[in-house]
Amino acid sequence: MAHVKKFLKMFLFILMLFSVACACFLCIFGIASSKEKLSQKSLYQMAEAIESQTDFVPYDELPETYKKAVIAAEDKRFFQHCGFDIIATGRALVHDIMAGSYVEGGSTITQQLAKNQYLSQEKLIKRKITEVFLAFEIEKAFSKEEIFALYVNSIYFGSGYYGIAQASQGYYGKEVKDLTEDECITLAGIPNAPSVYDLNQNPDLAEQRKNQVLRQMGNLECFSIP
Repeated sequence: MAHVKKFLKMFLFILMLFSVACACFLCIFGIASSKEKLSQKSLYQMAEAIESQTDFVPYDELPETYKKAVIAAEDKRFFQHCGFDIIATGRALVHDIMAGSYVEGGSTITQQLAKNQYLSQEKLIKRKITEVFLAFEIEKAFSKEEIFALYVNSIYFGSGYYGIAQASQGYYGKEVKDLTEDECITLAGIPNAPSVYDLNQNPDLAEQRKNQVLRQMGNLECFSIP
């Protein structure tokens, strides 16, 4: 029995060392990889490219319902985390393990902005690590409101529409400020899967997604949105 206990202690010690070594390696890789991406295009170049669009909509001009719907649909702790939400990531990991495949990513809005502007859509661990470290850099460089605006003004909404202004005009023929609450919630749900929830192609699925986002908004009361 003493030999078994000794073996278990040794095994746990080795496992701990291995885990620490892996964590260090991933951190080193993430820092190096994110620096390489930023050397090719700085954060400010990325932001300028989005903000210089003629139809760019600043955070303060976005409807309150749309802001709340996006937070509820994509990242309910957006204004609390530092770019990486360990709770959402842990939950997604459990769901993926239970499903036996990659079904949920757990990415924050900041991570999604980093992925869309700097990385491919491949579901690889090295891309995910780089994405996290890019998100940290984005959070250091911009305010939460600026990050939110950069995200919603650049994401894909289906039917060839990029950014909330194009989606508003394309789907509803109106400016973002004139969207109804129902339209705001519908648009907030589309980027999760643009080809699936495309209003022109799958209006019934878009309606189902809108109702899902509406339910998520009901659980958002404990989170503050500026």
